[in-house]
Amino acid sequence: MTRFWFLLLFVCVSGFAFSFPQSALADTVSDLQAQITANNQRLDTLKAEIAAFQKDLDTLGTKKNTLQSAIGSLTISQKQLATQIQATQNKISSANLEIRRLTLSIGDKEKTITADQAAIAKALRGIAQDEQTPLVAHLISSDSLGDAWRAADNAIQLNRALGDDVADLRSARKQLSDNRDAVTAQKEELLALQSELTVQKRSVDANKAAQQKLLADTKNQEANYQKLIVQKQAAEQALEQELANLSSQLDLIVHPGRLPKVGSGVLSWPFPRSFMNNCAQRKGVFGNIFCITQYFGTTPFSTANPQVYNGKGHNAIDVGAPDGTPILAALSGTVLATGNTDLVSNCYSFGKWIMVEHYNGLSTLYSHLSAIDVTKGQKVSTRQAIGLSGRTGYATGSHLHFGVYATEGTKIMRLGDFRDGVKTGCASAVMPVATLDAYLNPLSYL
Repeated sequence: MTRFWFLLLFVCVSGFAFSFPQSALADTVSDLQAQITANNQRLDTLKAEIAAFQKDLDTLGTKKNTLQSAIGSLTISQKQLATQIQATQNKISSANLEIRRLTLSIGDKEKTITADQAAIAKALRGIAQDEQTPLVAHLISSDSLGDAWRAADNAIQLNRALGDDVADLRSARKQLSDNRDAVTAQKEELLALQSELTVQKRSVDANKAAQQKLLADTKNQEANYQKLIVQKQAAEQALEQELANLSSQLDLIVHPGRLPKVGSGVLSWPFPRSFMNNCAQRKGVFGNIFCITQYFGTTPFSTANPQVYNGKGHNAIDVGAPDGTPILAALSGTVLATGNTDLVSNCYSFGKWIMVEHYNGLSTLYSHLSAIDVTKGQKVSTRQAIGLSGRTGYATGSHLHFGVYATEGTKIMRLGDFRDGVKTGCASAVMPVATLDAYLNPLSYL
């Protein structure tokens, strides 16, 4: 009978006995959680500062396009990027703290499980020994019948206590598994944040380079800036008209039936989700929730339909994006070509550009970039970063010129190779050209 009481007491207090020495560990976990909370509070402050910078940029964007406003916009963007970097560093710190907290919790759970297993195993060995003694033997050896029945009742209580311990053990194992999964998720988030931080630092470099180039091109003179704006706007119209004229010389046939269905949403917006979420909150600035500054074509009808480009108007969409904004592949595919028309003297065109060929008969063009991060023939996945936005080529402000083409009607070639030649200064430039029916409205597939 004494054995039963001992075993019962052992099982009931084992959890308390093994958890008591962990108070120091609990203090450590609590300290880490306090640091995480403080980081989150700091992050809220940084987010408010980023939003305030965005408001300043939006206000500046409503004013006349002058050299002063352009330089001011770049300066505010640099401050906003610096704050975004602080926010990302804050998130990285929190992720590291959370990994440490979870790791300590895992160690705690592993010790608890080991202790519980040992306690249960010892209790089970004791029960096995007692079960070898028949009930009749217990009755004979007991001082009284009451003692014998109390011993039997104690055995029942012991079994119940063991059942509770087994349940606790299962719960501890479940928590251990959850913590390990959480650590894996935190490590993946940490890698993503570190990658984001690298891109943000490159964005700062792109922004500063754009500011320095603008000052150099204009010699910090307003008159030179206005002259440059007029020059680039005229170059844009001239290039679009020239590409439309050259399209008739292409011996290519587009089969509309081989293209994805209009409205199927086969393409993703070529920006991070955070950027698109920000656009959705700035409808009052752009008049739309996508930060579009120029639509496809020239009429509402051409904007709403994919196959009506007639050689007039815009053959893509323009999306306003600060210098250095990550540009993502709209769909998986292969990089058909990359180029930089700015390397050709007196050629105001796409600037730095990338064209990706997709599996479904579409190809996408990304131009006016400040940086290209892929090479010809490289395989890319949907939403993979391929470059940074900028203002190269004929762009008068930082944005992405996003074009969608029917691959069958598209060719990468040197403009000077057309039999009738070209009228602009881009004869030596290599870029995508297409038949008129190969220019598709991006909004029909996004």
